[in-house]
Amino acid sequence: MRNNSPELDAIIETVLTASRVFVAIAARSLADIETDVTLPQFRLLIVLAAHGPQGLGALAELLAVNASTATRMCDRLIRKGLVRRRTSPSDRREVRLALTEKGRGLVGHATKQRRLELSHLLKAVPIAEQHHLVRALAYVNAAAGEVPDQDWASGWQ
Repeated sequence: MRNNSPELDAIIETVLTASRVFVAIAARSLADIETDVTLPQFRLLIVLAAHGPQGLGALAELLAVNASTATRMCDRLIRKGLVRRRTSPSDRREVRLALTEKGRGLVGHATKQRRLELSHLLKAVPIAEQHHLVRALAYVNAAAGEVPDQDWASGWQ
């Protein structure tokens, strides 16, 4: 395994610190929601919001978990009324998982809270630096296969 350069090590440390900030913001956005949802469960809701209804295998792949883990997460979210199973009209063997209205509302509320907190946080970053931040994070988002929030509406149908 190759050793990282000092510059790459510094970048990794900065990104790790930022990831702790973002996880804390995500956790706080869920704190005032009446439905008890864990961060992994919320991630599943986010994936369904971003990608639309999914089969279990595709959902597990998008979450980078095995199918049994995805099944357990979905079962819990179905009991909470946040996700529903639908059979395909063309092939009843095909089951797709989708957000319910309650699930969309939870994602929308948590996202609104996160946007509010991020807007306060970013006020401390000079405008010129915000542009650099946007470019850098766009590359990270693309490498991770993340869909921008404004594109989520397509997954809510």
